[in-house]
Amino acid sequence: MSNEISRNWPAPAKLNLFLHINGRRADGYHELQTLFQFIDCCDQLDFRVTQTPELILHSNMSAVVADSDNLILRAAKSLQQATGYPGGAEIWLEKRLPMGGGLGGGSSDAATTLVALNQLWNTQLSNDELAAIGLKLGADIPVFIRGFAAFAEGVGERLQAVTPTEFWYLVIAPDAHVSTAAVFQDPLLPRNTPKLGIDTLMSQPWANDCQDLVVSKYPQVAKALGWLLEYAPSRMTGTGACVFGEFSSQQQALAALAKLPSDMQGFVAKGMNISPLIVRLTHP
Repeated sequence: MSNEISRNWPAPAKLNLFLHINGRRADGYHELQTLFQFIDCCDQLDFRVTQTPELILHSNMSAVVADSDNLILRAAKSLQQATGYPGGAEIWLEKRLPMGGGLGGGSSDAATTLVALNQLWNTQLSNDELAAIGLKLGADIPVFIRGFAAFAEGVGERLQAVTPTEFWYLVIAPDAHVSTAAVFQDPLLPRNTPKLGIDTLMSQPWANDCQDLVVSKYPQVAKALGWLLEYAPSRMTGTGACVFGEFSSQQQALAALAKLPSDMQGFVAKGMNISPLIVRLTHP
């Protein structure tokens, strides 16, 4: 087993179809309500189980490997510690998702690492146990571990499976790195959106409470969103910088992509209510 590489473990991006901030807790975290849906654009990870406990990460992006605090390595180490597993792993990451764009790529990479190594190491933790480990590393990680489109509350850890329409999306990644921490610390961020029941939220127009603040501070985001709104209902995902427009067909989304100004980067992706990771796990 130690020399065999287990290939093509997907780490999909997510979109926040809406994001409401309901208040700030005494511990500084924010109460929110959001709707997560996956898209079929993914980072890819390969794993090789090793007899020694070292964890080694290779990546096509040097910035990922240079960071010893990398979420992938922290996830693998957390699983080792939680289970007492004596071996380790060599991990290869092919980074395809833009970093710092609100697509959840880092969280998704960590979730795929936990799910894949739990299977490859045969540590037999349940999804709930994996999600608990993931939550300590990042609030977005549990939704990627569970692998179902979800309505989330709390700091994003209370999840309820939902089935929103699986639109085609044109995603634009502005050349801007938006700090999530800076957005949530900004005094101008709205923090008083009323909490609503899921039925009400699913049936009303969707919005992102972080969008106006980010658009005001990042002209690249404002420009991308302004362009995209000419073609489709469009919003920012997470705390940005990526924005997405929803289309009823792939053809419509590709037609808009073909008109994208040369100074913008974008791609077309399909919304998915079941994560490609779950598909990989059940149909290896």
